[in-house]
Amino acid sequence: MPLPTERLPDLHAPLLVFGFVGTLISLERAVALRTAWAYAAPALFAIGAIALLVPLPLLVGQAIIAVGAIMHCAQYAAIWRRQPMTATAVQGVGAVLAVTAALAWCGDVPPAWLVPQLAAFLVLTIAGERLELARISNPGRRAENQLLWLGVGLAASTLLSLTMPAVAVPFAGTALVAIVAWLVRYDVARATLRQPGLPKYVAVCLLTGYAWLVVAGLGWLLGGARTEGALYDATTHAIFLGFVITMIMAHAPIILPAVLRVRIPYHPALYVPVALLQASLLVRVVVGDAWGILIGLQVGGIGAAAAMVLFGVTAITVALRDPQRARKNRVEA
Repeated sequence: MPLPTERLPDLHAPLLVFGFVGTLISLERAVALRTAWAYAAPALFAIGAIALLVPLPLLVGQAIIAVGAIMHCAQYAAIWRRQPMTATAVQGVGAVLAVTAALAWCGDVPPAWLVPQLAAFLVLTIAGERLELARISNPGRRAENQLLWLGVGLAASTLLSLTMPAVAVPFAGTALVAIVAWLVRYDVARATLRQPGLPKYVAVCLLTGYAWLVVAGLGWLLGGARTEGALYDATTHAIFLGFVITMIMAHAPIILPAVLRVRIPYHPALYVPVALLQASLLVRVVVGDAWGILIGLQVGGIGAAAAMVLFGVTAITVALRDPQRARKNRVEA
């Protein structure tokens, strides 16, 4: 596809992780903290991403993002002081990886080498959030400590991947699979899968995302360290599209209302972009990567982009229709 700048392909992962997901996560934390300084993290992530896209030295955007990552860590420190929990610690470990990845990127480490750290940042953030919800079913202190140590192991292995990739990446893959096993065992998704409406929708998305994370973990474990090629493409997109974006679609009706103060009610139409994302990723991984057919990569990539746009349109549509439905119900009553 035509690109506005030659450096955009190398910015692909940082723009997604820091510019999009990092801004979203840190904004959610800022809303929860209800303090003005906490909004510096999402602001810096967003400004840094924009700086990467305009004709400024690359280091300008990188440095702004690195400061944003540091402020994101400060958010978790503030949350910990208010309520120290294992879930916060797990997410805090992920935030530290965001800082190390951003600083390494400032030091000219190629983004492809930072994929394990970027992936672990988001995986641990999401796993920590799921632990918060799992506390409803009281998994126990032992189970919480298990996830914390799995998170520490994943973080350590991704840091070592910069100097010992042949050993560290397979170990990180093992940690990913172990984290998925923990999530499947203790996540409330298994119970809510049998409920109708929004609980079932969230559960379907969660379990689908976990499946993609297993695919990535096995790819790291069996395929070793890769920074290019079909296996690298498959595992990277299994994590960032199959797991992360599916998780965002799952949590959007719950989290976005708290952040944007706009209700997003459940509607079966939400399944459509989720299904399109999974189908597109399957085409990319199976046809494009496994069979080596270029059009599979192109169709899969365009389909995934369309799925994300469609999800945004669907969420906006159901949110706008909700007040109309509420007024209609009041009139009928």
